[in-house]
Amino acid sequence: MNMWDPFAIAAAAGASIFTLGYLYRVYRNKQWGYCDSKSNLSGKVFVITGANSGLGKATVEQLCARNATVVMACRNIAEGQEVAKKIQKKYPSSVVTVKHLDLSSLASVHHFAENLLQEYPKIDCLVNNAGVYMPDKEARKTADGFEIHFGVNHLGHFLLTNELLERIKESAPSRIVVVSSMLHEKGNIDFENLNFEKEIPESRRGAGAGYCNSKLANGLFAWELSKQLEDTDISVFALCPGWVYTGLFRNSRIPWYGYVAMLPIAFLFMRGPKSGAQTILYCATSESLEGRKWGFFRDCKPYESKALQRCGLDTAKKLWDVSAKLVKLVK
Repeated sequence: MNMWDPFAIAAAAGASIFTLGYLYRVYRNKQWGYCDSKSNLSGKVFVITGANSGLGKATVEQLCARNATVVMACRNIAEGQEVAKKIQKKYPSSVVTVKHLDLSSLASVHHFAENLLQEYPKIDCLVNNAGVYMPDKEARKTADGFEIHFGVNHLGHFLLTNELLERIKESAPSRIVVVSSMLHEKGNIDFENLNFEKEIPESRRGAGAGYCNSKLANGLFAWELSKQLEDTDISVFALCPGWVYTGLFRNSRIPWYGYVAMLPIAFLFMRGPKSGAQTILYCATSESLEGRKWGFFRDCKPYESKALQRCGLDTAKKLWDVSAKLVKLVK
């Protein structure tokens, strides 16, 4: 074979690129962090929102592998029950229950919390994991008229946490884990436009402003909550799970060729749900965090959020007060 054969050169180049890509992927895997806690979770109760798919499903499975009792809070009950059935069969010493929760409806949150409190005398850990993404131009609203991202990702979890808070206090030492995102760094809390009543600034169109804002709200909520719970034995942790391949962005209007173009990037930089769940598991179970009251984490390591520092505790407190009025916790 002629060593200068263009087909041979192309094949060699392709093999080299693939090998380099694979090695980089292995390197990235080692940087993503891993929850090394192996403690037996028998008797501990975990409540996880958005538990029937993606990160939530992976988290439930890992907790059940350690004999936990898990309440899967799901909007899609049928799908949740199918997932629970498979996990329970795989880990028969665990206890898995599925309950309906639609975070886009405050009435559903009330009903879920009331039912949960009747059945469970303790809650060791609440994981606020569920999330929604919609193109901002669709201007979707929740059942209560809130901008969809702010309403589901923030207000729904804000209300749920507050309605379960006394039981979580009674169960201390306990934890509250809030799943945010690195996209919170691009978020903005505009108290005059929380529901996008005004037009989104030109500079933020197409950037998923609603989603980014809601993820910043998640971080600010967790931060303020930790301040309010300083005198209790409850830890509050916010986290970014990393760029994870889940169904979160299934509502994106990306053409098929866009997905094809994304494949090499996804291979190099995106992690699967099991890897993404590691920081959630770390915040929910790691013994190394015992006694620590607050932190924002990424890759199972502390992360310094520039957005939280930019906003400050005054913004976090104001967001809390505004949110409490919106969900009618106060008048």
